[in-house]
Amino acid sequence: MTQTVTAAYGSADKAINAYDELIAEGFPREKLYFDKETNQIKVIIPDTVRPEAEEILKRHEPNEVWARPFQD
Repeated sequence: MTQTVTAAYGSADKAINAYDELIAEGFPREKLYFDKETNQIKVIIPDTVRPEAEEILKRHEPNEVWARPFQD
C-alpha cells in the first residue's frame, strides 16, 4: 500500500532541511511536496520505505508527523 507521510514544522528552515535531506537520501522529487505556507512536507511512499522517511522527517524536529493511505 502507498502512504502519504506528512510532517508539520514550526519554521521554514526545519522544513527546508527535511526536504533537502529526503532528496539527498534518494527520495524522488516528484513524490515530495513542500507546502511553504504551512511548512509541511509530504512524502508519497510505499509502506516498506515509511520508517526511513519518518526517521528523516523526525530528525528535523517537526511539531507533528502523521501518515494516511495515499488516494489518487
